Amino acid sequence: MQKVLKQAIALALAAGMLAGCAGDEETNQMAPVPMIESTFAPAKSWSSSVGDGIGQYFSQLRPALGYGKLYVADRDGLVKALDPETGALLWERNLDADIPARLSGGITLSYGKVYIGSENAEVIALDAETGEPVWRSAVEGEVLSRPLVDEGLVVVNTSRGVLQALDADSGESRWQLGSEVPTLTLRGDSSPVAISGGVFWGQANGRLAGALMNSGQMLWQQPIGSPKGATEIDRLVDVDATPVIDGERLYAIGYNGNLVSIDLRTGQAAWKRSYSSATDFAIEGNQLFLITDQDHVVAVDMRSGTELWANKLLEYRRLSAPSIINGYVVVGDDEGYLHWLDPYSGDFVAQQDIGGGGIAVPPLVVGDGYVVITRDGSINKMQMP
Repeated sequence: MQKVLKQAIALALAAGMLAGCAGDEETNQMAPVPMIESTFAPAKSWSSSVGDGIGQYFSQLRPALGYGKLYVADRDGLVKALDPETGALLWERNLDADIPARLSGGITLSYGKVYIGSENAEVIALDAETGEPVWRSAVEGEVLSRPLVDEGLVVVNTSRGVLQALDADSGESRWQLGSEVPTLTLRGDSSPVAISGGVFWGQANGRLAGALMNSGQMLWQQPIGSPKGATEIDRLVDVDATPVIDGERLYAIGYNGNLVSIDLRTGQAAWKRSYSSATDFAIEGNQLFLITDQDHVVAVDMRSGTELWANKLLEYRRLSAPSIINGYVVVGDDEGYLHWLDPYSGDFVAQQDIGGGGIAVPPLVVGDGYVVITRDGSINKMQMP
């Protein structure tokens, strides 16, 4: 069984996230940690923590940098603003109320606010300067991915297949757009992206969709993958990775589907290549870097879809999405290692043991360094190599 489904099933056993599939789980052997002679060893600038982190839950709580602060959160509802240079605490807010906060989608900064989604089907807005709550609104389903904030709206893609827009200042619902959700889906949703008055997002039915930002009117849908196979698991086609816009092209990838380059004006595919992934990808120059469902790190030429290289030595290590740091491709794994790859060859150039119960979200470039948050909530600011 590929990585993402295996992760979803493991979490399902603890939290009821995906019913009826535990007996179908297959065991894949995690590749050993590659033996690497690092060409550099980044030094630590400071360290801190944010509660208990996300543990082994799915929560995709990425740190965010803005307004002169570094914002972090844990699943239980603790949100902090830190000084990015020193790690000093500027403010903190605990969103845990009568029920566990179960924060899962975020963090997004805009309009002087911090926006976070939760598994409790809520979107929460805090004042970015003070941490004071601004509004808290119910939405149609769990918010497992980062909210999009654009044109005065907060747009979330929920677990029920509903794209919902809220007023960024008040949290009032402005419009909703629904899509079919298959009986069995992966644990996760695509974050929406926007450009020139359009919003674009992946759906659990294997399609990439575009709509008008101000009204939610559907513009087009493009199939990324088609269900194939005899079982429901074989027929999973979720488009959970966040699309990436570059110029007049939009790039998207699906599970059991394709990596596609789409013309934004027409919604038609310029090229398609067979890759399966539910993990966000990164672009740099003319290269696109993705993590397959087997945890292969792959580089693709964005102009043609030609594969440039593939590193398979991290197979089934439950990799984070890639980051581009100081020109290198950097991924974290489930044992807490950061792996640094040459972007032109895919060869390893360095490795760091961060620990902390593993790394679920990619490192974030912060000033003259980068921040790594581990599953147990440890925060480490490292210097650039």
